[in-house]
Amino acid sequence: MITEDQHRAIEFLNDPASYGLFEPVQVMETHISMIFLVGNRAFKMKRAVKLPYVDFSTADLRLAACEKEVALNSVTAPGLYLGVRRIASREDGSLCFSAGGPPVEAVVEMVRFDQSCLFDRMAVSGTLTPALMTEVARQIAQFHATAPVVTAESGSANLAGVLDINEAGFATSHVFDAEEIKSFAGRFRKALQRHAHHLDRRAAASKIRRCHGDLHLRNICLFEGAPRLFDCIEFNDQIATVDVLYDLAFLLMDLWHRGLRQFANLVMNRYLDETGDEDGFCLLPFFMAVRAAVRAHVTATQAQEGGENSQALIATARSYFELAHSLLDEQPPRLIAIGGLSGSGKSTVAVVLSPEIGSPPGARLLESDRIRKAMFGVDPETRLGPDAYQPDVSAKVYRALRERAGAILSSGGSVVADAVFDRADNRALMEKAASDHSVRFTGIWLDADPATLLKRVEARVGGSSDATVEVLKGQLERASERIDWRRLNAEPPAAETAREIRNLLVCDPESATG
Repeated sequence: MITEDQHRAIEFLNDPASYGLFEPVQVMETHISMIFLVGNRAFKMKRAVKLPYVDFSTADLRLAACEKEVALNSVTAPGLYLGVRRIASREDGSLCFSAGGPPVEAVVEMVRFDQSCLFDRMAVSGTLTPALMTEVARQIAQFHATAPVVTAESGSANLAGVLDINEAGFATSHVFDAEEIKSFAGRFRKALQRHAHHLDRRAAASKIRRCHGDLHLRNICLFEGAPRLFDCIEFNDQIATVDVLYDLAFLLMDLWHRGLRQFANLVMNRYLDETGDEDGFCLLPFFMAVRAAVRAHVTATQAQEGGENSQALIATARSYFELAHSLLDEQPPRLIAIGGLSGSGKSTVAVVLSPEIGSPPGARLLESDRIRKAMFGVDPETRLGPDAYQPDVSAKVYRALRERAGAILSSGGSVVADAVFDRADNRALMEKAASDHSVRFTGIWLDADPATLLKRVEARVGGSSDATVEVLKGQLERASERIDWRRLNAEPPAAETAREIRNLLVCDPESATG
């Protein structure tokens, strides 16, 4: 719905002269807003809509929403939001930007950036990188760490509220028939019952916070050379007051839906590395399913408005709907341990393999190098001295690896463990972690010619491993133990080795040792 005053405001915002410019104004539209791009600025106007989850039906409500949008987004996107501009009526009835007085309309003023810098565009163009996604995960983790804790309701009640909004949202369109919506909602309610105790426990542990609320790729941009989280939910505190992992799950779902599984798994793992919030790891498939349902009903609402792209929107809505269904399908947990001497490529293989293991967004990747660095309070790129590699320290690292793997397995999550595993007692720790929790175990040992190992270690730049040529030579001298895990040739590229492991898991799903 567009009011008469909004029609006037749209004409005003469409006119370059309103900004003292001559170049044409470009307009972008969503189901709840219009964005006017001109010069080096963007002006965002709320549409006069009233939906189950948003009320912009009056000018006062829209002004308040604009002010809140600037305040909230300035935290995660510094420099991008410039303020709120009021549009007022002159005596002759014409409109102008005004500093005071009752506004006819209000808009958020932002710095205009190249649309190719939106992460959804970068996903299409193939310009997203592991480094960018790692930085995004770090920023989300930092944002969540300082987001206000909300203790008004239990975790299960909080998610029940989200499901209520979703069900009301589906009722605003006719893309899905009543029976399939009823069945769909029923699956979500059953899943909520399964997870209720866990959700309540997380709420009691201060995991429900005032978050971003709409954290998908289109709401992340590259601004001044760094990723920025913007366009958070300002219009409905209930939608944005959620478990921090539910907030993260929107981005994970979006990446998964686009076929970018490696990035979804990477973001999840780097976020958990930063936060240590592995307690909620097993909830991520459910959270992602709820997020897919959100996109399904929002896209269906857009399709309901008609237009030349309505059929494409219907197809997209259905793709989210089907993804949500698949995300509710539970996968049995499993543990895969990948060992090998330095330079065998085990870490690279583990990274490639992890998205393919367990439920989306894939397995939790536990790396001995990162665990060791965390024990010493340094970032993964910081090199540690010899004292950090004494036998007693390494024993603590492997015990931590076993304990963390066991905790994840016990809650239904899958794990890929990456370490040298050249000692039989360390290999036994991982096997016991699996047997203690009655999950399938696969032990992989990567073999490579010593010359290949030396060449790879010499060529390393960056990364979390501190292994040097001298370290590798020591490993080679000690490499006399019989390895009873499945041995694979590590000479081929990592993707090929990971594919061989996947084939092995399909052919021998119960276990793969010896």
